[in-house]
Amino acid sequence: MTSSPHVHAPTFEHHLHPLGIGEPAPRLSWAVTADLPGWRQQAYEIELSDGTTTGRVESGESLLVPWPGAELGSRERRGARVRVYGADGSAGDWSPWSHVEAGLLRPSDWQAGAAAPPLDLLGVPDGPALLLRRDFAVRAPVERARLYVTAHGTYEVELNGRVVGDDVLAPGWSSYHHRLRYRTHDVTDLLRAGGNTIGATLADGWYRGRLGFMGGKTDIYGDRTALIAQLEITYADGTTDTVVTDGAWRCASGPVTAASLYDGERHDARLLPRGWSQPGFDDASWLPADVLRHDPPLLVAPTGPPVRRVETLSPVEVLTGPSGETILDFGQNVSGRLRIRVQGPAGHTVTLRHAEVLEGGALALRPLRHAAALDQYTLRGDAEPEEWEPRFTMHGFRYAQVDDWPGELDPADVQAVVCHTDMRPIGTFDCSDPLLNRLHDNVRWSMRGNFVDLPTDCPQRDERLGWTGDIQVFAPAAAFLYDCTGPLTSWLADLSAEQAELGTVPPYVPWVSLMSSAAPAAAWGDAAVIVPWVLYQRSGDLGLLRTQYPSMTAWVDEVAGLTGGNHLWDEGFQFGDWLDPAAPPDKPGKARTDHALVATAYHAWTARIVADTAALLGHDADAARYAELAEAVGAAFRREFVTPSGRLACDTQTAYALALCLDLLDGPEQRERAGRRLVELVAADDHRIGTGFVGTPLICDALCLVGAYDTAYALLTQRNCPSWLYPVTMGATTIWERWDSMLPDGTVNPGEMTSFNHYALGAVADFLHRTVAGLAPAAPGYRELLVRPCPGGGLSRASATLETPFGRAEAGWERAGGRLELRVVVPPNATATVYLPAEPARPIAVGSGEHVFTCAFRDPADEERPS
Repeated sequence: MTSSPHVHAPTFEHHLHPLGIGEPAPRLSWAVTADLPGWRQQAYEIELSDGTTTGRVESGESLLVPWPGAELGSRERRGARVRVYGADGSAGDWSPWSHVEAGLLRPSDWQAGAAAPPLDLLGVPDGPALLLRRDFAVRAPVERARLYVTAHGTYEVELNGRVVGDDVLAPGWSSYHHRLRYRTHDVTDLLRAGGNTIGATLADGWYRGRLGFMGGKTDIYGDRTALIAQLEITYADGTTDTVVTDGAWRCASGPVTAASLYDGERHDARLLPRGWSQPGFDDASWLPADVLRHDPPLLVAPTGPPVRRVETLSPVEVLTGPSGETILDFGQNVSGRLRIRVQGPAGHTVTLRHAEVLEGGALALRPLRHAAALDQYTLRGDAEPEEWEPRFTMHGFRYAQVDDWPGELDPADVQAVVCHTDMRPIGTFDCSDPLLNRLHDNVRWSMRGNFVDLPTDCPQRDERLGWTGDIQVFAPAAAFLYDCTGPLTSWLADLSAEQAELGTVPPYVPWVSLMSSAAPAAAWGDAAVIVPWVLYQRSGDLGLLRTQYPSMTAWVDEVAGLTGGNHLWDEGFQFGDWLDPAAPPDKPGKARTDHALVATAYHAWTARIVADTAALLGHDADAARYAELAEAVGAAFRREFVTPSGRLACDTQTAYALALCLDLLDGPEQRERAGRRLVELVAADDHRIGTGFVGTPLICDALCLVGAYDTAYALLTQRNCPSWLYPVTMGATTIWERWDSMLPDGTVNPGEMTSFNHYALGAVADFLHRTVAGLAPAAPGYRELLVRPCPGGGLSRASATLETPFGRAEAGWERAGGRLELRVVVPPNATATVYLPAEPARPIAVGSGEHVFTCAFRDPADEERPS
C-alpha cells in the first residue's frame, strides 16, 4: 500500500505574508512531503475559494505555477489550495488553504492626499520628527479594516495609542521619483466603537535627510516630508468609511528633536504630548497640515518583507576605556540600535555612541567618517524606569559607549536591537574547522547587516548605498543563505528605472549624484545581468528574467557600443579589481590586474548570459546575436590578453581566475597552462589571497577547475594576512571591507574606506556551499541538485542544508580511516546527480529521499599541508 504525499499550504510569488500584494495574478508554488523514495509529481489540481478549479492538470510543475482564475481586483482576498498526484499512483489530500489579498492596484484607488507638516514647523534636514494626528469615528460593528500607508520620509503610525505593524524605517528606500512602496496593514483589531485617533511620527529619512559620502546631500527627493495614508473600514452591514490624509490632519512638534540616518537621534521625553494619538486629546493648539499633491502611479506594493527588529543581544562584557568611559561589548557587529531602560531626574540626558571596533581601548570613530552615530535620550523623570529605542536611525556597531548614565549602569538595561530586512533563512553550512564555521557565520552576519531594505555596502559610515558591484559578486551566497528573491526583485526594479533615466547602470542604486557622473563600469553595471541570472538559477523564476530582460539587453548593448569594432573595453573609468590587497590604503582601485582585462572579461560573460536568457524566453534572433557577440568578445580577449600557450598579459590571480572561470581560453592546452600558472602564483604568495572584489568569488573555483584542490584549500584555510581567516583570528564577527581593515598590531587601516561589515569578500561562502559541502543547483530552482563535494584541507566533515522551493535538500560528508561517507537528501519532486570524490567521472542519478554512499578517500593535507 502506498503512502499519500502531503502538500504544504501554497505560497504566492515570493511573499512571506501576502497581504496587500501588487500582483493581480500571483503565481503559486508548493512543496510536498512524501515518505516515498523517488516520488515525483505527475499531476496537480488547484482550487480557489471562489469555486474556480483547474481539474486535474497533467504536469510535474509545482514552482511559480500560473494563477488559475480571474485576476484579483483591488482589496480582493482569495484562498487557494492544492492537491497532487504522484507518478507512482499516489494521491494526496487537499493542502491547507492559503489566502492572498491584493492591495490598491490602480492609481484611481488612492483618495489620500499627502499630509505635510507646515513650513513653520519644518526644520533643517535631519531635524525634528513631527507629529500628525486626526480623530475619526467608527459608527458600526467592523468586519475588516485596512490601512494603506507610505510617506515622503520615514514614518511610524499609531491607532488609538498602539503602534501599527512592526516595520522599521518604513517605507524603506526605493528610487522615490520612480517607485514609492506602500504597506498594507490589517488594523481591524485596533479600532473601537465611537471615537478613534490615527497618528503618525514623520522624519526626513532618505527622502529629505543627508545621504552619501563627501559631506553628502540633502533634499534629494524633495524639501517637504509628508504622510500618505488611507484607512478603509468595512462594516458588518456592508457599508464603508474611508479616512485619508487631508486637510483635517493637525501637526505639532514632538519629542524627537533631531533624526538622522547617519548622525543618530535626539529624543527629549519631556516633550511628548501624553495621549496625542488617542481619542480625547486636545489638539486645538496644533497647526493644520498642508495637503500636497502626490503621484499615485508611483505607489507600488512591496515584493519582499520590510525591515524589522529581528533579534536582541545583551552585552557580553563591560569595558572601561582609556579615559574612564564605559563601553559595552555586544560580542557581535550588527546593524540596528540600542534599547535602554533607565531611571533618573527629569532633564538628565544619556548619550550613546556606536562603533564597530576598538582602537587603543577606545571607540574607533574615524571609520565612521561623517556619521556621528550618536543617540541622546533626555529623561522624562518618571517614578518608574523609562524604556527608549530610537526609531528613525540605524547604526553599524559592536561596541557602544554609554555616557552620563544616572547612577550605576546595569548591563541588563541596555540591549542591541538587530534590525534588517526580515528575510527567511534557508541555508546552512557546517564543517570540522571552527575557523571556517566562524567565517561562514561572519558572512551571514554581514548579509544581515547590509540587507537593511537595500543590499548595501556597509551599515555604519556615511554611505550605506546600494552598490551594484557588491551585490553582483555576493548574489550566489546571498541566495543560498536567505530567501532574498523578493527584496532583490524590488531593488532590480529600481535599477531598471534608474538605468532607463540615466542611460546607463549607475554604480549604486538608488542613484544619488554624489559622483561626477553615473559612468558605466564593468562588474558594477554588470549587476543588471548577473543578479537576475543568479536569482533565476536559484529560485527558478523565469518571470524575473522576462521582467529584467530589457535592462539586461540595454546594458550589454551599451557596452558593445562603447567597445566598438574591436570588442575591447579599454577606455573610460573602471573600478577594476577593487581593493586588491596590494592596493595602497589611499588608492583602493589601484589593482595589479589591468582594468581593460577585467572589463572585457565581464563583457564576454554578460553577453553570454543574455544569449542564454534570450533563448529561454524564446527570442531566438536575440539569442543568436548575443551568442555571436560573446564569441567575438572572447576572441578579442584572447588576442589582447592571452599568449598562444595560455599565459596572460596580466600575471595575477584575478586575471587567471577570470579567464578560467569565464571560459575565455582556447582549448585544453591554454587552460592547462593557465591553470598551472595560477597555482604557481598562489604558491609564490605563500597561499595568501591576491584578489580584490572581482577575483575573490572566482579564485577557489578556478583552482578546482584545473584540479588544484589542495592549492584551493591551502588558500581557503590560510590564516596569515591577507586571507579569509586572518580577520577571524583577529576576532572579526563580520566580513571586512579590506583584507586588512585591522592591522596585525590592532590598529585600524589608515585608508578612508575601512569598514568592518562589508559582505563582498564573503562571496567565498558560495564555494563553501557548492564545493566544500557539495550542494549546488543543476537546474533552476534546484529542481535538479548537483552533489559533488571536493573534500580537502584536512577537514574531516562538512555539510550544507538548503530549503529549496521543493523542500529541504542536504549534502554532508564525513571521513575516517581512509573511507568517506556521503549523505544526500533530495526533496520530493526533485532529483540529484551525485559524484563521489573517489570516482569524479561517474555520475550517480538519484531521486527524492535519503541516500548514503561510501568510498575510499585520502586527503593529502593529512600528510603535508602548505604553510
